[in-house]
Amino acid sequence: MRIGVSGAHGTGKTTLVEELCARLAGHTPVDEPYVLLEEEGYEFDFPPSPDDYRAQLTRSLLELSSPATRIVFDRTPVDFLAYLAVQGVNIETEADPAALRSVLASLDLLIMVPITYDTEQVLPRPEMLRLRQAVNDTLLDLVYSDPLQVLGDVPVIELTGPLDERPEVVLAALPDHGRPTG
Repeated sequence: MRIGVSGAHGTGKTTLVEELCARLAGHTPVDEPYVLLEEEGYEFDFPPSPDDYRAQLTRSLLELSSPATRIVFDRTPVDFLAYLAVQGVNIETEADPAALRSVLASLDLLIMVPITYDTEQVLPRPEMLRLRQAVNDTLLDLVYSDPLQVLGDVPVIELTGPLDERPEVVLAALPDHGRPTG
């Protein structure tokens, strides 16, 4: 089972990835590209520049290209397309739609983690609130309208309920072979 978790910053994606991996037998998390690049010495601007988002997009494409199974990805390429779009970049020129389609087709499920009442009340207040809201709206639009036609038949679920119920909602959406054992 290959699962991608997408959403703007500060919506609980990383916590959800960790919770899912703890409950799905044999599944491992893949850190978001920001963390992976930072660990390798990449220095991000603050706020991140379009080039920083391009680097993350490239890294996300690389990670999703891995043939590994039983994996949960913290972010997908669609996240970085949304960040780029919000910065005024033409996303149609940022990535090869065929490459995007190929890596996204490898997902068994795409989980959208939008800004909700709970994220605003329970989670710590994130930085760059206007950017976060704009990315949230753009990301949802990209996923549901799919203007680049890259999502194909990838099942998408959007988590809008209480934070503590998210793992159960995801587990209920998985085919039987994805359910935890024990």
